[in-house]
Amino acid sequence: MENLEAIKKELNEGNVNAVIRKLDILIKNSPSSSDELYYLRGNAYRKLGNWQMALNNYLEAIERNPNSPALQAKEMVMDILNFYNKDMFNQ
Repeated sequence: MENLEAIKKELNEGNVNAVIRKLDILIKNSPSSSDELYYLRGNAYRKLGNWQMALNNYLEAIERNPNSPALQAKEMVMDILNFYNKDMFNQ
C-alpha cells in the first residue's frame, strides 16, 4: 500500500489528479478502506473545485468514522456552497 504520508505530500505539492488516481486504486483494492482515504480524496476533489465529489467522499469518510476530520471539511464545503451559490443544489 502506498505510503499515505507520500500521498499527502503529493497533494500539498499540487499533484491532485495523480493523487486521485492513487487513492482510487487504494480504495478499489481495499473494500474496507479507512476513512482517511476518502477524506484525502475529498480534499483532492475540493482542490479541483469539484464540490459534489468532495462532499461524496467526505460523507463516505464520516460514515466509516463519525469522528473523521471529514466532518469539519464537509461543514466547510457546505458553508462555502451556501455562501456562494444557493442554487447549486438544484442542478
